[in-house]
Amino acid sequence: MIKAKPEVEALTPYVAPLEGRRSLLRLDFNESTVGPSPKVVEAIRGLPPDAYAAYPEYAGLNEAYAASIGAPVENVQAVNGVDAAIKAVFDAYGDKGGTFLTTVPTFGYYEPCAQQQGMVIDEVPYADDLGYPLAAVTKKLEAAPRLFFVCNPNNPTGTMLAPEVVVALARSAPQTLVVVDELYVAFTGRSVLPAALALPNLVVLHSLSKAAGIAALRLGFAIGHRSIVERLRRVIGPYDINMFAVVAGKAALGDPEHMRRYVAQVHEARAWTVGELRRLGVRHHTGGGNYTLVWPPGDVEGVVRKLRDRGILVRSMAGKPLIDGSFRLTIGAPEQMQRFMTAFTAAASLQSGSLR
Repeated sequence: MIKAKPEVEALTPYVAPLEGRRSLLRLDFNESTVGPSPKVVEAIRGLPPDAYAAYPEYAGLNEAYAASIGAPVENVQAVNGVDAAIKAVFDAYGDKGGTFLTTVPTFGYYEPCAQQQGMVIDEVPYADDLGYPLAAVTKKLEAAPRLFFVCNPNNPTGTMLAPEVVVALARSAPQTLVVVDELYVAFTGRSVLPAALALPNLVVLHSLSKAAGIAALRLGFAIGHRSIVERLRRVIGPYDINMFAVVAGKAALGDPEHMRRYVAQVHEARAWTVGELRRLGVRHHTGGGNYTLVWPPGDVEGVVRKLRDRGILVRSMAGKPLIDGSFRLTIGAPEQMQRFMTAFTAAASLQSGSLR
């Protein structure tokens, strides 16, 4: 057997259980639960046969997203999903032996990308109340780590840092590339943009997977100082994004009202769901994003299995630091959350007020 480089041989890959989910109510991966704009489906169906045989054309895609966020097009680069942007950041800037500063728990794909580059991983734990460890991170930045990631709001805790705080952290560490993962910005309405565009050490990651409902097509964007974006372009493949994603992305951006309606539904459903959890006395933690953490009574894995038996998927956080015993619950439309709450009450053997 021909072995890979040592960093890859020692790597445990990031694996998400994605099979067999289509027929169930998917409240496990923070996807849209209502799907994309009808204009997206119409645009894809309208592709002529010759579009399948030709390499994709990208004219207008960066321009459309730049216009949607009020940024110059030179500061925007489309990518094959935010995961590809994360990988590109590590490919371009991840020095072997350099330090990757992050928090824990957070999105699980950052760490294997850092391991592939042979980086030293420095993880700062969240506070017991899941507050951001700002003082500890500020101190760590004094040592000028090579890369620093802020997942904002953090997945899975929902912890949100004020954008001005993130910008201040970047300004305090000019030798560190600060990456702000704003995957859920549509639900928070709070971004480090446009301030980030003026900083030569800050890049922001956005996606159309969540609020726009095109996760299957893999389309994201890296936004930042043109010097960073230009270097990311050097390590991104020339045809990484397929033509379906290009067409779907333009159509989704052409129907912002669809996204606004869905976000409003999620906000309404989240308020109702949190109110019900509070009424039942169930421990939970809600921050930014379209998700919340729920600590059911008893065995979390057992409750997750019972929910699946009732046709509902949630994501177990068993074994994760600080949030062990919880599951992450995607917030969908109001009627979907009513279905969840009925199933959860039965699965966890709850009665109103029983856990107070």
